[in-house]
Amino acid sequence: MREKLKTDWGFTGNGIFLSAGPCSAESEEQVLTTARALAGRGVSFFRAGIWKPRTRPGGFDGVGPEGLDWLVRARAETGLKIGTEVAEPSHVEACLERGLDVLWVGARTTTNPFSVQAIADALKGVDVPVFVKNPMSADIGLWIGAIERLANAGLTRLGAIHRGVSSSLEMRYRNAPAWKMPIEFMRRFPETPIICDPSHICGKADLIPAIAQEAMDLLFDGLMIEVHPDPAGALSDAAQQLTPERFVSLIENLELPSEKSDSAAFMNRMSELRGAVDEIDSQLLELIGGRMEIVREMGRLKTELNVSTLQPDRWREILVDRVRKGVALDLSEDFVLQVMQSIHEEAIRLQERERVGVE
Repeated sequence: MREKLKTDWGFTGNGIFLSAGPCSAESEEQVLTTARALAGRGVSFFRAGIWKPRTRPGGFDGVGPEGLDWLVRARAETGLKIGTEVAEPSHVEACLERGLDVLWVGARTTTNPFSVQAIADALKGVDVPVFVKNPMSADIGLWIGAIERLANAGLTRLGAIHRGVSSSLEMRYRNAPAWKMPIEFMRRFPETPIICDPSHICGKADLIPAIAQEAMDLLFDGLMIEVHPDPAGALSDAAQQLTPERFVSLIENLELPSEKSDSAAFMNRMSELRGAVDEIDSQLLELIGGRMEIVREMGRLKTELNVSTLQPDRWREILVDRVRKGVALDLSEDFVLQVMQSIHEEAIRLQERERVGVE
């Protein structure tokens, strides 16, 4: 995919696809200063927000079309390609008039199919690279649907951006990484480039390097990182922006693992280990299948005596016991809970089928 971004999309990069620049374009001086600092650093395209959708009114909501002219000047001076987020047809039109090299659809917009369709209609007949950020909720259907709408409009250079998902839980990150969502996206669309936005996942500059490395370990095709010459004075998302110097250091220290190795010893040992995993997986499935046969029998018994399918006390008892045993086996509590929840949901489904007499 990284090579596809270079050959088909026309972007350069030192090993990975990199988008970098300030969260928001605030002034011409700020835009040009940042672009100059990033030129020659392997950046595929210079990013800056022109229109900023704020959660509440009264905040800095972007400089508007004037900022696009600053981006154009930055491109002319540094040679960097330029891109920004679009949220409605008027944004698309303003960007196309100035010949921006790449656009992206933000997480808030991806959530609304009406907005995505309006953008797709505005882009019809235009061959411009477009990335789509995942929606703020963990709804992969909305993410896929947004990309499909753009593809239906004739766009061929489409990519995805993972920026984490909102959560009501207290955590160290601004948005939960929720890695299983982009991993599932990669499985369904192996030919679609996907990059990670660690700035929005983390919300804090100090956390970005670790998440950026994790994205590389998961074979993301690149990164989108917010860079500002004076993060403390930024008008939006100050806490999550890196200085150009910190950005360069992060990129220089990234490790880029490959999916395969030419080492015969490695391949032989991996083959042995994968065979062992396959055998254990087969045993697991047989055991789960046996468990579900018992569950069906329990469902028939409950139906005969008109006993409820859900047994809350028993379920609580199971969870306490299985978590205790799982932790003793060095399994995380969250993992054990997820596994048992999935098994329990299937058990409830099977028992309900017994109750209504579905074969």
